[in-house]
Amino acid sequence: MQLRTTLMRLLLMFSVCSALATIASGQGVIVPGPCHRCPVPPGRPIVLPRALPIKSIKIDTKISSQVATTHVEQVFRNDTPATLEGTYLFPIPESASIAEFAIWDGDRRLVGEVRTREEARRIYDDIVRRQRDPGLLEYAGKDLFQASIFPIPPHSDKKLEIIYTQVVRAEGGTVSYRYPLGTGRQLTQIGSVAGRIEVEGREPVRNVYSPTHVIDVKRSSDRRSLVSFESERGKEPQDFQLFYTISKEDFGLTLLTHREAGKLGYFLLMISPKDDWTDQEYSAKDVVFVVDTSGSMAEEGKMEKARGALLYGVRILRPQDRFNIISFAGEEHLMEAGLIAADEKGRARGEAFVKALKPVGGTNINQSLLASLRQFSETDRERPKMLVFMTDGLPTVDETNVTKIIDNVRKASTPGVRLFTFGVGYDVNTALLDKLAAENGGVADYVEPKEDLEVKVSNFFSKVNYPVLTDLQIDMGGAQTDLIYPRGIPDVFRGSQVTLIGRYTNAADLKSIQLKLTGRAGGTSRTYTYTNQSFPLRSDANDYLPRLWATRRVGWLMEQVRSNGEQKELRDEIVDLGTRYGIVTPYTSYLALENDASRQITSNMAPQTRRAATGGDFSALGSANRAPAPSGALQEVVTVTGADAIQQSKSAREQQDVIRVKDNTRKDAVRRVETKTFYLIDGVWTDSEFKAESSLPETKLVFGSEEYFALLKQHPKLGSYFALGQRVLVVFEGRVYRVTDK
Repeated sequence: MQLRTTLMRLLLMFSVCSALATIASGQGVIVPGPCHRCPVPPGRPIVLPRALPIKSIKIDTKISSQVATTHVEQVFRNDTPATLEGTYLFPIPESASIAEFAIWDGDRRLVGEVRTREEARRIYDDIVRRQRDPGLLEYAGKDLFQASIFPIPPHSDKKLEIIYTQVVRAEGGTVSYRYPLGTGRQLTQIGSVAGRIEVEGREPVRNVYSPTHVIDVKRSSDRRSLVSFESERGKEPQDFQLFYTISKEDFGLTLLTHREAGKLGYFLLMISPKDDWTDQEYSAKDVVFVVDTSGSMAEEGKMEKARGALLYGVRILRPQDRFNIISFAGEEHLMEAGLIAADEKGRARGEAFVKALKPVGGTNINQSLLASLRQFSETDRERPKMLVFMTDGLPTVDETNVTKIIDNVRKASTPGVRLFTFGVGYDVNTALLDKLAAENGGVADYVEPKEDLEVKVSNFFSKVNYPVLTDLQIDMGGAQTDLIYPRGIPDVFRGSQVTLIGRYTNAADLKSIQLKLTGRAGGTSRTYTYTNQSFPLRSDANDYLPRLWATRRVGWLMEQVRSNGEQKELRDEIVDLGTRYGIVTPYTSYLALENDASRQITSNMAPQTRRAATGGDFSALGSANRAPAPSGALQEVVTVTGADAIQQSKSAREQQDVIRVKDNTRKDAVRRVETKTFYLIDGVWTDSEFKAESSLPETKLVFGSEEYFALLKQHPKLGSYFALGQRVLVVFEGRVYRVTDK
């Protein structure tokens, strides 16, 4: 018994090894091996997997005063008929401290012991050389935790626990936390992933944001938030990232940046208000509701749902607000000649008007819009002004030319009016509604037949009913910024968050600068300053930002195509961005150019494109993979109707509002590693930045050679790219590295 206990203690010994990398980005894996201390079973040798599949991962983290304690539980599965022993590799953040590691043997929890880091690195290097598995290279240069795991019984689960603490990074008041889920995904299958992160601060916690996962945020107080997420089973995981800001300001500000040496910089800026506002602090607003009451609104209960939404919108107005309601069919009908107070008497008048609405007649969009715009005063600039326009059809009465309607609205528009349009059903002209909203500081939305009009519009009314800061302007403290999306800064409402993303090009480091936010609240001008902000020349963090910016840029370009017609310059930029960042667009597709499929596909290409595809030159691939101009692309704005038009408008809007990186590309043809996109061309994972005519110096390497491993030690970051496979072509720090398998 004593011998067994001693043996178990020896088998549970583990170590922590440190390398030169900065932030870990990987998942714990068990690399299996045959059990040398077990009797040799009769029959054929067992074929071992590259790594044991991960059945589930549970993460429980508490962050208090920038100290994060992470408790991880991983369950691995041995599906082989043999008892195995394996090596557990887990990358941990730099400077993290292991508090505890345990292996479960059935229902017994066995705690391990610490050994030297030098031995752990030697074991890892030996595994890489012996296995010759590119996937293991993702761990090169990481801060690694390594443990020996034995026994792993056949057809059974093996549960491991690891607890580590770290001081999370905070810059400019923004705290960042990262849990490694992404690396190692090429080695093994990963099942369910669930995470729970408790955040506590001495000051209010604001701008809780994840660029990688859909999160649920519950606030028990302004200083404590509980964040949770779940990843779909079988979906390729990526590192979980979380940001939040500690701020006592009325409006918390978060600034995140990324910039590679010698390239453009990218930034993401978030603004969120405090939770507790007095009624006097909200801005009194003017609202005009405009609703289509043409005969078609009687179909499918649309009128009743619109009535319910309008009643809700009127009832939640505050006494200091002013409003009016305009219905339109063949001609417009005004509730009152001008805006009235939303006091008890005014709201009762509005309810009576809405309840009396009946659907009959044609659709006079032009006159209804002009009448609604006349409700707003040009001289009264103290109050936010909102025009909410709902219609289910095309203009059929009075002016029906869309170009003229847009021009009429442009001439009649009052400064400061934000126009929000709702298209109901598939018979609306998306080009008209999109352009009206875009030109007047609002947003176009659509209610499809399967959606509930009353619920969707009522939710919108709830959001915009409490404006806390309007007419926003931001002084970037000397940073040279451009192409910021959304193009106009939206107003801030209670419980909402404004997210801006753009580029910066300053030629010098801007550190510890002051940003200034100005706007109007409660009828007065307000200014807020934020110190210790930076737009650095070099920032390796937040490598998702370039693709996030490109996604928003593509959405804006697609909206221009839909609104103004297809132009070569717009199309070419969409193709370039889609190819460079791996973004799905109507003009790009992804082809796995390999073996017979490669020859079949490239045989239909133009000669210069065929050379590009087979030779790995991306200067022409964007054109080669370009689909024909979509049939719905605008030639004239009057033709854009139907379900496809609604989906295109929603897609373009979603891209312009996106706040997290989504991955909807084909994994057999496209892979993304950090900021780079790789395409599989003739069996070679090829960097989209590569151009044959660039004449960059080139280094050729044979996978697994002495030179190959020596280069990885010199540049550990290359490990993430080389992990794609045994044939890789990557552009790195001004040089081309070409890896071959022989």
